[in-house]
Amino acid sequence: MASIRSDIPEPVFQSFVESSSSEQGPPRLEALRAVMRDMGLAGFAVPRADKHQGEYVPRCDERLSWLTGFTGSAGFAVALQDRAAVFTDSRYTVQVAAQTADVFEKIDWPATGLATWINAAAPSGGAIGIDPWLFTVSQFRTLESGLQDCKLAQVDNLIDQIWDDQPAPPLGDIEAQPIAFAGTSSDDKIARIAQGLAADALIITLPDCLAWLMNIRGSDIPRNPIPHGFVILYKSGVVDVFVAPQKLEKNAVTFSEKATVKPPEDFITSLNALTGTVQIDPESCPVAVLNALENATVTEAPDPVFLAKAIKNTAELQGAREAHITDACAMVRFLCWLDAQPAGSLTEIDAAAQLENLRRGTNQLRDISFDTISGAGPNAALPHYRVSSNSNQRIEDGTMYLVDSGGQYQNGTTDITRTIAIGSVGNEEKDAFTRVLKGMISVSRLRFPKGYAGRDVDPFARAALWEAGLDYGHGTGHGVGSYLCVHEGPQRIARNNHIPLLPGMMLSNEPGFYKEGHYGIRIENLIVVEDAPQLPGQTQDAMLQFETLTWVPIDTRLIAPNLLTRADVDWLNAYHAKCLELLSPLLPAEEKAWLERACAPI
Repeated sequence: MASIRSDIPEPVFQSFVESSSSEQGPPRLEALRAVMRDMGLAGFAVPRADKHQGEYVPRCDERLSWLTGFTGSAGFAVALQDRAAVFTDSRYTVQVAAQTADVFEKIDWPATGLATWINAAAPSGGAIGIDPWLFTVSQFRTLESGLQDCKLAQVDNLIDQIWDDQPAPPLGDIEAQPIAFAGTSSDDKIARIAQGLAADALIITLPDCLAWLMNIRGSDIPRNPIPHGFVILYKSGVVDVFVAPQKLEKNAVTFSEKATVKPPEDFITSLNALTGTVQIDPESCPVAVLNALENATVTEAPDPVFLAKAIKNTAELQGAREAHITDACAMVRFLCWLDAQPAGSLTEIDAAAQLENLRRGTNQLRDISFDTISGAGPNAALPHYRVSSNSNQRIEDGTMYLVDSGGQYQNGTTDITRTIAIGSVGNEEKDAFTRVLKGMISVSRLRFPKGYAGRDVDPFARAALWEAGLDYGHGTGHGVGSYLCVHEGPQRIARNNHIPLLPGMMLSNEPGFYKEGHYGIRIENLIVVEDAPQLPGQTQDAMLQFETLTWVPIDTRLIAPNLLTRADVDWLNAYHAKCLELLSPLLPAEEKAWLERACAPI
C-alpha cells in the first residue's frame, strides 16, 4: 500500500488495499464453467446481492467481485460456456474496464438487459442457473419474462462451491438504539405497522428495516450499522425476529414481550408453517422466501416499514442537525488543513486518512458512512471512485480535488461532497463548477406543491448544465438513514423516482459534472423535506420546501460570478453566514480564521 505521510495517523476504518484483481477472473471463470457443465447448465448469473437484498453485502457475499474483479456497488455477471459478461451502469464504465479481464464483455446496463444479452448469446433451450436467495421476486419475473429460448433453473450457489477461502457469515454485535435518538419505541412502531396491515403477516428481509423496527443497530456490514436477520410481523401486533442469539449477548440486548427471538436457521421452517394471507414486497423479497410460503396466500405490496423509516420523527431530525454540526467542524478543520499544504505534497490517500482522523477526533464517530471518495484530476471524473494503493495520485497544482465522505454518529448519518481548487484552475472548470453550484442552489431554494416526487425536482438541478449542453449520469439525490444506511429509499431525486416527497424525508442534493480523463465536480449537501409557510395570495393548498442540514463552506475560488443571479448570490452569502454563525464558536482560532475567510460574502 502506498505510504501515508508520516505526520498523518493511519486510518482505522478505511483500507486502501486493492481488494480484487482482474488476473483472478479467467481461472475462476473456468472453474465456474466446470461446475456448470457438471450440472448441465448453459449459464449462471451472479448478482451483487445477499439473501437480505440490501444494497450492501458482507465479504462472504462479494461473489461478483470474487469472480470478476469488479468492486462497484451494483452490477451483475453472466457466465456461459463460451462467453461471459459484466453488466454495470454508467457510473462504473471506466471502473469495470479497469478491474475486469478481457474474458468478460462489458455491457451497459440497464440499456442492455440481462435477458436481451442471454437471448443473443446463450444456446437455444439452455438452462441459466440462479441462486433464488440472490434475486428478488421482481428481478426474477423480469428476467424470466424476457427470456425467449432459455429457461431459469433455481440452484444452490455455484460460486460457493469453488470459493475455497470464502469468509464466514458475519456475527457482528447488536446494540440498542436509545429512545432519545430513535424517538419512538419499538412497541409503538410494531403496533403502527401491524395496524395498517391488510394481511395476516408481513415478511421483512431488509436489514435496515429490521434495525429501525426493533430500535437496534448492528455491525455485520462495514460503514452501515445494521444487523443481518429477518422479521415476520403479525397483524396481531407481535413479531418473530430471526437473528443469531450470540449477536445479542455482548450488549445484553433484549426485546419487548411483543418479540420472539429465533435463530436464522428457523426462518424457512417458520415460513413453511405460515397460513392465511402473507404480504411480501416483490422489490425486496428473495425468490427463496416466496418459494417457502407454500401454505399461505401471498399478497404483494410495498414494504410499509420502508416508507415509515424514511419519514424522520422529531428526535431523528434533531439528531441529524446535531450530527451535521459535529461533522461540519471536522470538515472545516480538514479544509483548513488542506489549504495549508503545499500543492503536490499530498496524495489522495493522505487526504482521505486525514479526514477520517479529524472525524474520529470528534470522539463521536462510530464509523465512516462509506469509503471516502478522494479524487484529484482525472480520478475525480469517476463518480464512484475509490482510491487504492494502485490508483493513488498526488493532488497537484492546477487540479480540482473532489472529496465525498460522511460519518456515522449515533444521532445521525452524514454525507457531504466538496470540490476544491488546488492552485489556479481554468475558466472551463470554473464555468462547470458554477453551473453545478447553481443546480444545488436551485434545489435548495425550491418550493413545490405537496404530492410532487423526486422526478419533478431533478430538472431544477440540471437546468444550468443543460443550458451549456452538459449533464451528469447519476441521480441528483438519495434518501439517507438515521444512524443507518447512507443510501435509503424509497425517495430519491432522480428522473425515474415517482415516490411523493413528504415532510421528514432526508435526501442528498448532489448535482455534478464529469469530464472523463480530466476533472470531476460534485457539490453535495443533505436536505430534509418540510412544510413551506403560506404565502400571501397562495392558491395551492399545501407546499413543501427543503431545510438544509449541511453547513460547510463552498469553495468560492471556483465560482464564475457572471453566471450567478442575484438570488444565487443571496442564497450563497446567507448560507455562508449561517456556516459562520453555527461553527465559529466551536472551532479553535486557526480554523475560525480560515472559516471567516472562506465564508466572506461574494
